[in-house]
Amino acid sequence: MHVGPTMYAGPITYTGGTVGLGRNDLVSGEAVALDLPPASLGRRIVSGVIDVAIALVVLIALIWVSAKVGVSLRDGAVLAGAFALSSVLALIVLPTAVETLSRGKSLGHWALGLRTVRDDAGPIGFRHAFTRSLVGVVEIFVFFGVPAIVCAAISRKDKRVGDLVAGTYVIRDRRSLEVAGTAVMPPYLAEWARTADIGVLTDHQAMLIRGFLHQAPSIRDDVLRAALARQLVQTLAPYISPAPPAGADDVDVLNAVAAQRRHREWLRLQRDEELRRRVLR
Repeated sequence: MHVGPTMYAGPITYTGGTVGLGRNDLVSGEAVALDLPPASLGRRIVSGVIDVAIALVVLIALIWVSAKVGVSLRDGAVLAGAFALSSVLALIVLPTAVETLSRGKSLGHWALGLRTVRDDAGPIGFRHAFTRSLVGVVEIFVFFGVPAIVCAAISRKDKRVGDLVAGTYVIRDRRSLEVAGTAVMPPYLAEWARTADIGVLTDHQAMLIRGFLHQAPSIRDDVLRAALARQLVQTLAPYISPAPPAGADDVDVLNAVAAQRRHREWLRLQRDEELRRRVLR
């Protein structure tokens, strides 16, 4: 029976796990899954302790300077204003400036190899850093970090309250990105793939193919692996003309399609770049 694309909506599952995207995977424009794992709660706590210690040192230093100035002027209003300004500078302005200029790295993040990113994995801006710092004054300094730890412990990406409000989360910046399922063109299918009309696949289909190719070697059941590959090839049938050569292995067909799509995307980017150069001359 022909299985069309509308009949295949969910992830492919098998007894050893799930073939597809993990919950923390992000997808590039070429539908390549990138694993951006969130930082563990332990790392976040250590990083937070470093940031809090630095903020308190800066705050104490500013208060000491303010006290000296206030005493010399003998003006209580100036002294109170200087104390308030010191708190704002140490707890909000400085953390916001550091995270904004470093694109998501506080001093604690630098020490632990972490980085704050947006929920879509893009670099944070001033608004995100300011929101995190502002909320952090309450959840970390006023309530001694208890709301932050509880929230991070129960949230899916170990987010504290400031992350939930700002739309951010913290990743392990020193871990290299894992590209899921780099397809290799089977030589005997190269000519077919080069001349085939491969239509625009949905993001969901492209991601499933990448996920399957990435995890196929770990599926020990040959029959099951072949059945999963056949199901995916059937979903591609309406998008590919002519059909793959008779007798072609389904896993090889998926590799050929993925590799050819990557090659054509690379050529398109090259053409776009050449056009830009000509326009800007």
